[in-house]
Amino acid sequence: MHFVINGNAIELEFDPRTSLLDLLRERLHLFGAKKGCNQGACGACTVLVEGTRINSCLALAVQYQGREITTIEGLGEPGALHPLQAAFVEHDGFQCGYCTPGQICSAVGMMRELEGGVPSHVSGNVAAPRFELTPEELRERMSGNLCRCGAYNGIVEAIQETFGAPAAVPEPASSEAAQ
Repeated sequence: MHFVINGNAIELEFDPRTSLLDLLRERLHLFGAKKGCNQGACGACTVLVEGTRINSCLALAVQYQGREITTIEGLGEPGALHPLQAAFVEHDGFQCGYCTPGQICSAVGMMRELEGGVPSHVSGNVAAPRFELTPEELRERMSGNLCRCGAYNGIVEAIQETFGAPAAVPEPASSEAAQ
């Protein structure tokens, strides 16, 4: 079977029951995508297929033959990180780092969805051609990626900085405090 993984054409033979995650990790030694829950609930295995984010643990590899697959290893490299990877470092968007590759791939795919006008559960006017990435919208769109360490604030800050999302608006001062 033929794949394009991180820009490299690859021909492989394998059991057609192999998940895309197992193909990436066990056959191609691309260990960025992690096997967290192996049920599609945590997002640690998120990769991009032609720019669309998927849970690779739920996908059979044969479904994606001939398609372009990007893992965290294909987004950046040492000395030339993807801007989101650099922002994760700057904003402490990780602690143990287990979920980080999935978080980053998911955020890249999320921005493509947002730019394409795909609404989320919290999108206001679903008929709008584009949606603003408010903090609420960002958190909803990233809700399929869990962080066991709770580094969500750093993750959100990194995504906001990279993709120009508005920062959270502080609560207005009460009228008594302003006087």
